[in-house]
Amino acid sequence: MPAVPLSVVIITFNEEANIARCLEAVRAVADEVVVVDSFSTDATVEISRQWGARVVQHAFEGYVQQKNFATAQARYDHVLQLDADEVLTEELRQSIRQAKQHWHGAGYTVARLTNYCGTWVRHGGWYPDRKLRLYDRRLGQWEGLLLHERYELAIGQPAPVPLVGDVLHYSYNSVEQHVQQLNRFTSIAADELWLRGRRQVSVFHLLLKPWWKFVHGYFLRRGFLDGFAGLSIAMISAWGVFLKFAKLKTKASA
Repeated sequence: MPAVPLSVVIITFNEEANIARCLEAVRAVADEVVVVDSFSTDATVEISRQWGARVVQHAFEGYVQQKNFATAQARYDHVLQLDADEVLTEELRQSIRQAKQHWHGAGYTVARLTNYCGTWVRHGGWYPDRKLRLYDRRLGQWEGLLLHERYELAIGQPAPVPLVGDVLHYSYNSVEQHVQQLNRFTSIAADELWLRGRRQVSVFHLLLKPWWKFVHGYFLRRGFLDGFAGLSIAMISAWGVFLKFAKLKTKASA
């Protein structure tokens, strides 16, 4: 049985620092690479084309919409979706080759190993952080509201198969970058709660939930084993819970 052809799709916006590393790592498994770019102002598009990717420009309408659009641009039905700051390990590339040769079911999950300010984070709930990224696009779609998009298989499809190997996720280079991203994401999260009809915010949400977020990540999920990175992640994540509900409360009070 011949191997199924595979399209790798990547959405980008100002990813010149990451995109070449991502594209280099997929060359051995991709039968085509599609970069859907939301009009970057840096060298993302030029670098992508230099690495042989087909670039499609499309205005960003939201993560779910952008990833569904990107999936639809693929030439082949079997798709691997990556973010520009992600890199396939050789072990995972080998697993993907095997999946292409002996495709089974509707999709496959991959583990993500995140690099935070130079440290590979293996605790605190950040690893293995499995995501369904390799799929037959005829059997599912990207879903979600504003944040935390996910690929969902159609009802009746078998559970996705876990692949061996990691996606290396180069997340934050600095605490400042983490805090800036957190501010943006908590605003989106508050908007999403609002759209879902949430209006009430109590002391429980503003005080106890952030406290529990820290305790759960740093102690129960052993984030302390990751040293400073684990502490920083736990503290900023707890602050993010507070910010999300604080922003929702200000919306409800307006």
